[in-house]
Amino acid sequence: MIKEIKDENFSKSVNESGEPVVVDFWASWCGPCKMLSPIMDEVSEELGGKAKFFKLNVDENPNTASEFKISSIPTVMVFKNGNVVDKFVGFRPKDAVKQVVEKHI
Repeated sequence: MIKEIKDENFSKSVNESGEPVVVDFWASWCGPCKMLSPIMDEVSEELGGKAKFFKLNVDENPNTASEFKISSIPTVMVFKNGNVVDKFVGFRPKDAVKQVVEKHI
């Protein structure tokens, strides 16, 4: 299951996790974000016990989006021990998304 994350709890949720953390930076008006959303849901269900999954709305949480220099969405970042270890920008099919996450589990 993917949880919403906000500027206020981003640092704690990402930095204090012992598991890899996957964050989907998105916006409600973004067509490719809407296409990626069900794929992220499926990947999170399949890998949920091995990584944590979050979504961050860039319009509602501009500080975090700015901190990570998010200029295009969707952007998906994988964090480990609070550090970005992987990312991709734009729509990806399920197998490609799963492969990016599995590299860090």
